[in-house]
Amino acid sequence: MSGDQPVGIVLVSHSAAVADAVAELARGLAGGGGTVPVATAGGTEGGGLGTSAELIAAAATAVDRGAGVALLADLGSSVLTVKALLAEGDELPDGARLLDAPFVEGAVAAVVTASTGADLEAVAAAATEAYGYRKV
Repeated sequence: MSGDQPVGIVLVSHSAAVADAVAELARGLAGGGGTVPVATAGGTEGGGLGTSAELIAAAATAVDRGAGVALLADLGSSVLTVKALLAEGDELPDGARLLDAPFVEGAVAAVVTASTGADLEAVAAAATEAYGYRKV
């Protein structure tokens, strides 16, 4: 962690409503998640379904506190768009990282873990471990 600043979290979805709902759930389960900057990049600039590189970059900049930015993407082109932004190298803050995690469970794990003051590596590990959450 960089000083006492938290890891920022960006939730990237094809739908603004889905991204916002997952953010609300994750914040709620993290006891409000008030210390963790969480932003959403859902849908397109016009409010439609899709993925926007501009919205993703703006969200990542908004949550960057110097401790790294964890990006969770729902599927398909949202993952590809984040990967393209990371490859460009100058669109996302230094320390931005795409997490290989399920969208809902991973977001909750990431926000809860970040709220404890954990660094980006621990946030990424917690989100990735969410793949192992069995329901039966």
